[in-house]
Amino acid sequence: MQADKEAHVAVKKDATPQQVRLICNVKDGKASDLNTSVGNDAPADAGAVYADINSGKLYQQSFLDRGNWKLPFRWGIIGTVDPSVTKVTVSYGGSTGETALDHGWFVAYGTLNQQVTKAPHIKGYDAAGKLVYDSDQDKYYQKTLP
Repeated sequence: MQADKEAHVAVKKDATPQQVRLICNVKDGKASDLNTSVGNDAPADAGAVYADINSGKLYQQSFLDRGNWKLPFRWGIIGTVDPSVTKVTVSYGGSTGETALDHGWFVAYGTLNQQVTKAPHIKGYDAAGKLVYDSDQDKYYQKTLP
């Protein structure tokens, strides 16, 4: 997400009957590149945290600029969380991003100051502070960038 372009993420307040999310870019005050999903696309045996399959568009600069990295780079990632998850941390390129939980979703964002080859590292915790999810252990999470 370059300085002249911002990405925005919106989720439906009430996840009943299905979760809904929208990701779009805003450039020069106009929305473009709309991407939506309805329902939870997590496999039945997914962990307590599940990164949205389309969120790579928010953290893979190579996806946007075909490998021509421009730094600093504002990144983001979105996904779903089980009700038991009360905290999510996301590290990317040596720094930890800001994370918010809302209505069964997590959103994290930050600024990347170096080119990387690995995807963001996600951890989820329950109310007691126990680690209940680690993306390094998730068979569904793509840990390296394409």
